[in-house]
Amino acid sequence: MTPEDQAQLQQCVDTIASILYRNTPAEQLQTLEGIEQAIRTHAQQSVLPQLGGFFIAAATGTTDGYQRTLKSILGRLSVTSEQAQRLDVKAGSQLSPMLERCCLRVSANVSYQHAAQDVELFTGVTVSAKTQQRLVQRQTFAPPTVDDPVAEASIDGGTVRLVVEPGQNPLWKQYKAVHLAPMGGCAAWFDDNAALLAWFNHQLLAVCLVCLGDGHDGIWNLFAQLTDAVERREILDWFHLMENLEKVGGSLNRLADARRRLWQGKVDETLTLFEDCQLHQAQCFCQYLHKHRHRIVNYEYYQSEGICSIGSGAVESTVKQIDRRLQISGARWKAEHVPNVLAHRCAYLNNLL
Repeated sequence: MTPEDQAQLQQCVDTIASILYRNTPAEQLQTLEGIEQAIRTHAQQSVLPQLGGFFIAAATGTTDGYQRTLKSILGRLSVTSEQAQRLDVKAGSQLSPMLERCCLRVSANVSYQHAAQDVELFTGVTVSAKTQQRLVQRQTFAPPTVDDPVAEASIDGGTVRLVVEPGQNPLWKQYKAVHLAPMGGCAAWFDDNAALLAWFNHQLLAVCLVCLGDGHDGIWNLFAQLTDAVERREILDWFHLMENLEKVGGSLNRLADARRRLWQGKVDETLTLFEDCQLHQAQCFCQYLHKHRHRIVNYEYYQSEGICSIGSGAVESTVKQIDRRLQISGARWKAEHVPNVLAHRCAYLNNLL
């Protein structure tokens, strides 16, 4: 901007500020917050829509077509159908793309009611809770597609509470979440393992894929159905292994010895420690070790050499992040809405909104 333009702009700003100040109630001028709100309201009602209209007409070079009115972060904008088409504004939408994106990001974190309140506070524009909900439900959030080979993958499950008829017991159903590394993308599916596998097998997988998970059979059954074109290296989550060890109880020295041996992947030596233990928890733990012994590696060596991750914390964190939206206090979901809510939340976590 040239000095001449800056001087002319400053003169215009001073004139506008003086006019807006004269038309601001005195009670709004008592605090900085009141001044901020007053200026934003004035700008969205009297200034920004005019600027937006000028920019739109100048950028598109046309005023043809029928008039549309959009809610936007600039206030109410008038655009023609031809202008909207050239600026990639969705047909039939009453929200501008930027305001729509704000709504989608906020509603990915909180209830629709709170999203409506937050959007109004942040932008000064009112978008009702029902509109927030309809906006999410009519979106299509495609799972991410990664460009680099997937070296590690972890799967975990979460639960969602569904709407039931009055008088019926609460109904919880499970969803599955996948986290890919090293790129860090995540996706989730509700009661649709076939779709999960189809998406997974469509990704660019490394020749040797590290599969991380806890002891749940459903996770390893999914990994077993991956394409035969890759070699799988299955690793039991170290922290899940330690959780099961702590459940054994008994001698602290024996537990410490078992922890040290398992850290080096010595399953047989660990089993020997519990040969004479008659505790039911110890017998269950031994069965657990037998079942997953081919997934228990030398964790110490893998970590020290940086070969791969030894825990599925990434996908467990993903599930917790998804549950922050699904399990808001008192929330119940219709089964047909859950897939879209999962995809919406994952799009937010993947920074696609």
